[in-house]
Amino acid sequence: MKLQVIVTGATGMVGEGVMRECLLHPDVERVLVISRKSCGVTDPKLKEILHEDFLDLSRIESHLQGFNACFFCLGVSSIGLKEPEYRKLTYDLTLHFAQTVLRLNPGITFTYVSGSGTDSSEQGRIMWARVKGKTENDLLKLSFGKAYMFRPGYIQPMPGYKNTLKLYGVFTWSYPVLKRLFPRFVCTLKEVGLAMINAVTNGPPKRILEVMDIKALAKS
Repeated sequence: MKLQVIVTGATGMVGEGVMRECLLHPDVERVLVISRKSCGVTDPKLKEILHEDFLDLSRIESHLQGFNACFFCLGVSSIGLKEPEYRKLTYDLTLHFAQTVLRLNPGITFTYVSGSGTDSSEQGRIMWARVKGKTENDLLKLSFGKAYMFRPGYIQPMPGYKNTLKLYGVFTWSYPVLKRLFPRFVCTLKEVGLAMINAVTNGPPKRILEVMDIKALAKS
């Protein structure tokens, strides 16, 4: 099965890693990146569309057809944001994008990066976890061919990538120790990318994937 993939968030650490794994993978035929600013990567498989308002996709809808996978890696930090603003940039934006690509590509596989600690009950005290939980829950109610919610913890970045968060860079040296002490909390950026690709063709019945699930799917 050849994959035609939409990737969002390619100017962030996870999105860049997923995009680059797609470009390297023989089963991925083409990659469309939707970003507010350029990812700075050129490749025969890659097409990039710069688009500012992800809550209004009408101008680019014609470019969003003919895909069988969407890897949604776009996200914002909750630091400094009130819940209504964070909800708009997380829940509203994600659901609008998901509903649009589903309408244009019935049967598409959709993967969403939330994070370890996401609150599926939507009732907890941690604001970001509640909002992410609602986002996951409502994505899973949509009629995708398959949908997977990725909940990575610490992600080991790849050397030489441009968008590695500084905090992650600080801990890069300690990954072997973290992996040994906290195997259920750490994975690599490569594993996240491979797991997303494998989810399209070899996805498990489980739809919320914690770290150990992500690592297993990366090897499948």
